[in-house]
Amino acid sequence: MVRRWRHAFLVALLVLGFVPGLPVATPPVVPSPAPLPVAVVSTGYQWPLSGPPVVTRRFDPPPQPWLPGHRGVDLAGEPGDLVRAAGPGVVFFAGQVAGVGVVSVNHPHGLRTTYQPVEPLVTAGERVWAGDPIGVLAPGHVGCPVAACLHWGLRRGDLYLDPLTLLGLGRVRLLPVHGELR
Repeated sequence: MVRRWRHAFLVALLVLGFVPGLPVATPPVVPSPAPLPVAVVSTGYQWPLSGPPVVTRRFDPPPQPWLPGHRGVDLAGEPGDLVRAAGPGVVFFAGQVAGVGVVSVNHPHGLRTTYQPVEPLVTAGERVWAGDPIGVLAPGHVGCPVAACLHWGLRRGDLYLDPLTLLGLGRVRLLPVHGELR
């Protein structure tokens, strides 16, 4: 029983991006126009929009990867707002997907954040730091209750994660051992 709990705890740490014994690079802290919660500064990640964030739709992953769900969070904004890299990394993709502007950034420990709908200001292969402008928010996100919403996503490999965990604000969910619920 103790072994199972220890294994579940290690899986939770891996999902949240904490790998025991693996050094974590600390990028320079980029000043933000709005004060950031302590959790943001301590993790090296920050909100991708300036000002106090308003989450209009939370992360709601599907029970199975092929089913519908909400694989990120929507943040209220205004058309033309600067979208900033949430953390340090390298731009993986910047362009159009099905007519929607998208920017994806690869971060340490196999994490990738995505931002849409945006007009990209960066190109693939470009290095960015937390707070660097990567795009301009465009209107038109489906289901957005305000003028514009940024859909902010987070993945590790094929696993979608709550991007709010980067800020120490997401819900913690323990994953079953070996894909089984017990």
